[in-house]
Amino acid sequence: MTQSTSERYSVTLVPPAVKAIADLMEGTGLSKADVINRAVQIYAFLEAQTQDGTALSLKRPDGTSERLHIV
Repeated sequence: MTQSTSERYSVTLVPPAVKAIADLMEGTGLSKADVINRAVQIYAFLEAQTQDGTALSLKRPDGTSERLHIV
């Protein structure tokens, strides 16, 4: 689905999500809307990758890696 216009949503967020948004706003200087827009787009990208069979992993500075599971 491709949309060329913006939409407004009203959602109730759980406390950990509220804190994560506040932390990201403070750390990045982005607005609440920008943080949420980016988060949704990243989630959609990661979901598409896993649906295609791609394994997601995090590589730490020390060279170790950990498989990422999104539930």
